Amino acid sequence: MRLLQSRNYQRWCLTTTHLVQRTSGLCKRTEMPFPEFCKFRPRILIDVSKIDMTTTVLGFKISMPIMIAPTAMQKMAHPEGEYATARAASAAGTIMTLSSWATSSVEEVASTGPGIRFFQLYVYKDRNVVAQLVRRAERAGFKAIALTVDTPRLGRREADIKNRFTLPPFLTLKNFEGLDLGKMDKADDSGLASYVAGQIDRTLSWQDVKWLQTITTLPILVKGVLTAEDTRIAVQSGAAGIIVSNHGARQLDYVPATISALEEVVKAAEGRLPVFLDGGVRRGTDVFKALALGASGIFIGRPVVFSLAAEGEAGVRKVLQMLREEFELTMALSGCRSLKEITRDHIVTDWDQPRVQPRVRALL
Repeated sequence: MRLLQSRNYQRWCLTTTHLVQRTSGLCKRTEMPFPEFCKFRPRILIDVSKIDMTTTVLGFKISMPIMIAPTAMQKMAHPEGEYATARAASAAGTIMTLSSWATSSVEEVASTGPGIRFFQLYVYKDRNVVAQLVRRAERAGFKAIALTVDTPRLGRREADIKNRFTLPPFLTLKNFEGLDLGKMDKADDSGLASYVAGQIDRTLSWQDVKWLQTITTLPILVKGVLTAEDTRIAVQSGAAGIIVSNHGARQLDYVPATISALEEVVKAAEGRLPVFLDGGVRRGTDVFKALALGASGIFIGRPVVFSLAAEGEAGVRKVLQMLREEFELTMALSGCRSLKEITRDHIVTDWDQPRVQPRVRALL
């Protein structure tokens, strides 16, 4: 990510260093492939004086197909944490997804003002806790549930083990503060891993997607799908949408980058529900690639955390504006005036069959 000028540069460096350490362990972790995996096939001589990036997600109109993914514990990056992110998303006219493990509660985020917000959900062993949390999100005006399904156990995060990661004593998981679940105890390895092992329900199954539909009228997005097989089951289970995600490449080593798994999921969905991409987006060109491969929109995580650490709300606004401008430029230079004009023909990937070149009759 391009550096942002900041008085809080040291905080940014600490955040970045931690993420680099976390993704450079003994095993290979892949969030995004080499940029060369996908080449553009731009069209020319098209009037691109007007570019329309607006779109609709679950019936809600937003300014661009770039949304904010759930990232936990944002007050570790900046004192205003999720407050700043929520205000920046609202100003940009896009969607913010609040993490279950936020350091600001659903009510506190709602108090920042109007905005379209989704709530990311982990399913706890105590289902009464889950039901109560979903009802609170509804009352706070959240518009959808993003159910994370790839974390029955926490992946082996070696930097967290080495650093014995836990929440600082002055912060809590605000959504669980009154339930004696807001604190994260220190452990011999990772406090987060111990917390997950003690609280998250490993029996979570597709039946629970249907169970959630009995306790809420909010649409449910299934977050963490990487295969065609699970896509078809998600459709059958009544999911409102799918989020292709590998959890920032922090769960299972050697899973594909999300952009590599995207097309398989899109084809399996057969247009019966929208498919979104979460992870690996760093530039507007990445947004274009995802939409060309069939995504209805994308979610960004690390760019938000980096920019939040660097400049707070102003940083998050800046990174959203950067991506918007880069995406608009990519559309213009590819000859696309609206999102519906972005097609698979605008890109060629490493896994495509070689294109057959038309035979040209030699001039005599």
